[in-house]
Amino acid sequence: MIKLEIVTPEKKALEEVVDVVTIPTATGEIGILPSHAPLISSVQPGILSYTQGGTTNRLVVSGGFVEVGNNKVSVLTDVAETANEINVEAARLEKGEAEKVLGSWSGSEEDFEIEKEKLGRAEARLQLAAWK
Repeated sequence: MIKLEIVTPEKKALEEVVDVVTIPTATGEIGILPSHAPLISSVQPGILSYTQGGTTNRLVVSGGFVEVGNNKVSVLTDVAETANEINVEAARLEKGEAEKVLGSWSGSEEDFEIEKEKLGRAEARLQLAAWK
């Protein structure tokens, strides 16, 4: 068993004992099973999933870090939303605006990465909302 803790700047979004966790990271999606090797990675916009007793639950996460060690997964993230918390219309608007901005980009590399993260977060929200 793994203790999963997800914390945002506003709240502790989740604290559960789970069987497996899948997290979107800078190097791709990683799966965490009990006794996983210690790890620290950045969290990318995407869908974090976790399984408890055969039931899989999903959250949109964006930005932040994950730390794995001693059968504990700690996720510090800017965003953690369930499918029920997602405003689909707002996500569609955010996606459209980010695509428009990125399509005619002329700013700094740092601002480009911020816009890419906005686009990734909006796409993840829409994907999770479709699973509802």
